[in-house]
Amino acid sequence: MSYFEVINPGVLSLIQDQGRFGQGALGLTNGGPLDAGSARWANALVGNALNASLIECSIGGLQLKARCATTICVTGASLSLTINGQEKAMWHSHSIQAGATIELGMANQGLRAYLAVAGGLKITAHFGSSATVMREGIGGLYQNGAKLQPGDKLPMLASAPLPLRRLTPAQQPGFNFNHSDNRDVCSNNVRHGLSLRIVEGYQHQLFSNVARQRFYLNHYTVTPKADRMGVKLSGPAISCTSQSLLSEGICYGAVQIPPDGQPIVLLNDRQTLGGYPKIGSVLSLDCWQLAQAPAGTVLRFEQIDPQQAHNALLLAQARFQRLLAEVNIIAPNSRTGANNDNS
Repeated sequence: MSYFEVINPGVLSLIQDQGRFGQGALGLTNGGPLDAGSARWANALVGNALNASLIECSIGGLQLKARCATTICVTGASLSLTINGQEKAMWHSHSIQAGATIELGMANQGLRAYLAVAGGLKITAHFGSSATVMREGIGGLYQNGAKLQPGDKLPMLASAPLPLRRLTPAQQPGFNFNHSDNRDVCSNNVRHGLSLRIVEGYQHQLFSNVARQRFYLNHYTVTPKADRMGVKLSGPAISCTSQSLLSEGICYGAVQIPPDGQPIVLLNDRQTLGGYPKIGSVLSLDCWQLAQAPAGTVLRFEQIDPQQAHNALLLAQARFQRLLAEVNIIAPNSRTGANNDNS
């Protein structure tokens, strides 16, 4: 049997694929990686389908023992990656042999890292997906929503060494969200924090023009009240003419305004229904930044219209395809001693 053995799951490690869709009528949320872009690149750099099952490691500390030869890649939050005690590069695929020990350190920029293995983890789908949602008790290794535990065996397929691939530093997204010069090709980072693009919904009419201007002109701060369900922000309170509505479906990135006026941005493991008024929804392309942003990160909201959102999504897909083609050029079939982890 080929598998990874979990020696230490770290702070929180979960099995994820791209998410569980079409199950909202059953009350099941999407789940999936909080940073979908980093997860997608982890799979792409080991030649996987983009929906292959992988590990999302929050904060860090994951330790695995490989029980077969394979190829791995770690992307996402900046942390140390070692294989058999030797420091290795993130955003770079590495060949490993049976018995190799893989360790992720603690994140120093960003919060979530992603470890993909060639061929993907062989996890049984639960309601159409392997995505772990702890609150709902679905998905994951045992289809019960449990986080990874010491001794867990994560099934996979042994594979011959693959061509090594990498994203150059210039192609990688940045995770230092409060840095003054942190704009790059993969993100929407701006000076002194984040700018999150938002599309207003029909309930924006419940907010006065003054309240809406206050929302867009002021900065907000990420609070420690943040998890896979959503992120509570702190800043100027936003008033609404109605504090409670009939419950309705909640989309990814929805910005709810509860009675205290402090916005909550809902993420992957959000509830499927809610009754707080919503001023709009953060563009899906920007939600990953919020999920990677530690408490204290400063942000602002930028209003865009549906056409701008549609164009941004198309441009992001085109940019991903272009970078993927460049990766195939950057990573030749030849293997060098510096990149060979078979020792």
